[in-house]
Parts: sequence; structure tokens; C-alpha cells
Amino acid sequence: MALSQFQQFLNEATTPDPFGEFPLRPDCLYGLYVSWSALHGLTPKSDQAFRAGMLRCGVDIRNSHLRMTGPAATDYILCSYPAVA
Repeated sequence: MALSQFQQFLNEATTPDPFGEFPLRPDCLYGLYVSWSALHGLTPKSDQAFRAGMLRCGVDIRNSHLRMTGPAATDYILCSYPAVA
């Protein structure tokens, strides 16, 4: 069975961080998803659809225990903090 867009996003742009002090919060997780979508030439789903997709993937967006990784993380950080670049 093909992976959902949301599961593919989780596989490519996040990594588990069960003991991290600063897990991704809902806004950051969605922003990372938007960056990941742009890098893949996809139109991101709405925030509501994203939240439903994360729930289907077993992710509690309020307490995700995830951290960002990969090219989408770089894109998200550079877009979020342009003074750094």
C-alpha cells in the first residue's frame, strides 16, 4: 500500500525525540509540512486536514515527541528566520 502524504512527510522530515525538552509544537510542525510540500512540488493541505492526517498517523500534535530533520528542516528554518541567512 502506498504511504499517505502525511506519513511520507513524517518519514522524511521528522525524527522521534521521546526525551527532548522542546518537541515540535503544532504551528512549527505545520510549517515544516508546508516546507516539505514546497520542496516536493505539492500543494499543502489545509491546517485542518493536516491535523486530521497527523491524528490518523498516530501523532498528537500538541505533544508530538518529534524533531525536524532533512532538507525541509533547513528550508523551514531559513524561511522562519531570514536574518540568520
